[in-house]
Amino acid sequence: MWNQILNFTGLEADILPFFIGAMFLAGLIRGFSGFALSATVMACLSSFIAPIEIIPICFALEILAAIFMFRGGFQDADFSLVKGLAIGNFIGVPIGLFILTQLDVGSSRIVALIMVMGAGTLLLFRVRASFLATQKGPYIGGLTAGIASGIASIGGMVVALFVLTLDKTPKEIRASLIIYLMIAMVSSVTYLILYEIMTFDAVKRAMVASPIMIIGILIGSALFRPSLAKYYRPFCLILLLIICVIALSRQIFV
Repeated sequence: MWNQILNFTGLEADILPFFIGAMFLAGLIRGFSGFALSATVMACLSSFIAPIEIIPICFALEILAAIFMFRGGFQDADFSLVKGLAIGNFIGVPIGLFILTQLDVGSSRIVALIMVMGAGTLLLFRVRASFLATQKGPYIGGLTAGIASGIASIGGMVVALFVLTLDKTPKEIRASLIIYLMIAMVSSVTYLILYEIMTFDAVKRAMVASPIMIIGILIGSALFRPSLAKYYRPFCLILLLIICVIALSRQIFV
């Protein structure tokens, strides 16, 4: 069985355990905090697999996770917000992918980890970018998220930063982001195919990762306690930052 998985995914024997562990941890964090799926995968695996190979896996998993955790609510969406984010993302993703394809593997790993650390730190301290609370804000937020998605697959964390500036109800934000993410994923996958980054190997790895991630989501959701909800996000962000520091240290000093 183990050898079959190795042959199917094309991963080396010493990397596969890290791959499985990263997918489970990412699902677990997504299950009880609702975010940071791709960021966790990138932080855990970028030392072992080139970021350009991780990104298509993350996109596939994000689509599956969004469908799996979907609870409806389209009628509450703010479509002007969705439009701005989607247009910005549509422009930003190819820019990010272009930058990524110009970097060597070592540099791309360092850039991806620094971006995850930067977004995680800003979220941890709930930094609000007041200049985004304007009519142009959704376009700027979407553009930035698209570039971040193309380079390190952390567009979701960038959008989460943008959400801090919005004066909207949680229901409006949630419904708007669900629609935006669905649109963004479709356009992003199209770019990944055009850049020849969404390969058959990436699809096979995503197939292996999917059930592991879903198990993590189910366990994470079961562990969720409303009374402790305010502690989950800081805990996950701190854990993510620790993983990034370890991975970055390994990349620079080893």
